[in-house]
Amino acid sequence: TKESVFGLDYLPGSHNFLYVSDKGGNENDHIFLQTTAGAVKDLTGGEKEKAQFINWTRSGNAFYYTSNIRDPKFFDLYKTDTLAWKPSMIYKNENGFDFAAISDDENFLVQVQNITTSANNMFLVDRSTKKITKLSSDTAEAVYYPMQFSKDNGSLYYLTDEGSEYQYLARYDIASGKKEKIYSTNWDVMYLSLSFNEKYRVIGVNEDGSNKIYIFDHQTGKPLDIPKIDDGDILGVLFSRSENKMRLSVGSSKSPNNIYVYDFTTKDLKKITNTLNPELKAEDLVSAEVVKYRSFDGLEIPAIYYKPHQAGKDAKVPAIVWVHGGPGGQSRSGYNPLIQYLVNHGYAILAVNNRGSSGYGKSFFKMDNRNHGDKDLKDCIWGKRYLASLPYVDSSKIGIMGGSYGGYMTLAALSFHPDEFKMGVDLFGVANWLRTLKEVPPYWESFRKALYEEIGDPNTADTVRLKQYSPLLHADQITKPLMVLQGANDPRVLKVESDEVVAAVKKKGVPVEYLVFPDEGHGFIKKENEIKGYGEILKFLDKHLKADAPKNKLN
Repeated sequence: TKESVFGLDYLPGSHNFLYVSDKGGNENDHIFLQTTAGAVKDLTGGEKEKAQFINWTRSGNAFYYTSNIRDPKFFDLYKTDTLAWKPSMIYKNENGFDFAAISDDENFLVQVQNITTSANNMFLVDRSTKKITKLSSDTAEAVYYPMQFSKDNGSLYYLTDEGSEYQYLARYDIASGKKEKIYSTNWDVMYLSLSFNEKYRVIGVNEDGSNKIYIFDHQTGKPLDIPKIDDGDILGVLFSRSENKMRLSVGSSKSPNNIYVYDFTTKDLKKITNTLNPELKAEDLVSAEVVKYRSFDGLEIPAIYYKPHQAGKDAKVPAIVWVHGGPGGQSRSGYNPLIQYLVNHGYAILAVNNRGSSGYGKSFFKMDNRNHGDKDLKDCIWGKRYLASLPYVDSSKIGIMGGSYGGYMTLAALSFHPDEFKMGVDLFGVANWLRTLKEVPPYWESFRKALYEEIGDPNTADTVRLKQYSPLLHADQITKPLMVLQGANDPRVLKVESDEVVAAVKKKGVPVEYLVFPDEGHGFIKKENEIKGYGEILKFLDKHLKADAPKNKLN
């Protein structure tokens, strides 16, 4: 296929597997079956259908997925068996809430209703009695993320920050209605994984932008030790059905994700893959470093810093403030090929986790609500000042770049603070909040209210503020060189956003470069496009941040 594909899982006991793919980045994901004989079958055939794989049944002879084929705004729950490969609807979603989990006996399922980005409702649906029970608080502002039901179908495990600054693991007993806190710490708990027969429990915790895991005997609660992985960001784990082994998906700042396997019997942890391109030398890459600095109002801002090998007191280097997507995302310590590419070519990079970022408590997360492009942007400007304070950074050669919401922040920086940064690179960033908020994809319907609550409702008096912080409407203030990259099929940030901001900047006579990928959506997935995009970004940076630009080549 010419489209990007993402593996889901092997069929239990088989080398046939499932994968997901869309067309040109349109985000209408379909689930495909790939056989060892080379045959490919689209299991979700609606042209505009978007399907999301959930998990296998406990027996392994069927899987669950959600689909919006009936109504573009709502996702119903389906089950497909691996013999006939015919889907059957398990639950018709008439309330528009998001499906989250289903019990092994299929009697209970959980739905989540988005209220704001800091609060949602969680409901338990009893399919036999048709009873719907609200499990979330009526008074506390909190989020709830259902994880899974217990093997006996009697309990629901979920994450929440109810009554806490950070997310913790809790359990709801269906028969008694009692809730119990299982595990909490001063970081967000991100995931739970129970082994097949619930011998082991693994809890993933986001500690300063990197996931650490904690393993327990599930019945006794006794903690268990496994060998540590240096620079390891453990994105998820999966147990063998025998419960003798555990697979770990591990990221690191100097390598794409790798697979490790831990043997509970021998206590041996073995690295199975080595995904770093053999043309690259690990020692040429740099390790991510967590740093903190004070912003304009004294607030401590966490960031991930990458110092190039070329930097030294006698060799000052240019630098980039990198802004993550979202709003509400987080720059993490895992592998970022574009960052490593630029650092390898001599750029210091500070990946800022401005106020409003996730991972640092819900108070920090809510600090940018209805204040986007203002205080969170100032955090990025103070990030520039942090870079300028480093003895080996050339303070006159600092730019800003980011993708999606980070692209918006780049445009906002050049529009509202035109003298701060030397240049900017905007990757598919929002330029006009009024249009973007009105044109959200139909399958975001359940999230629309929460999005409007955080950023603003374009159909109300919020339009005044949305206009004030839309860079397109202030593009005449941009005076520094700008590069824009955009996917033609982007359903989130429409191509017209980038078209218009490029035209406005060009009209002012400001240097602007524009690169459009006709076969991409919100983000660049195809390898040839990544290579081209990275190369063009480097040439642009060298042109505007380096007086003596080196010859551009992929290292």
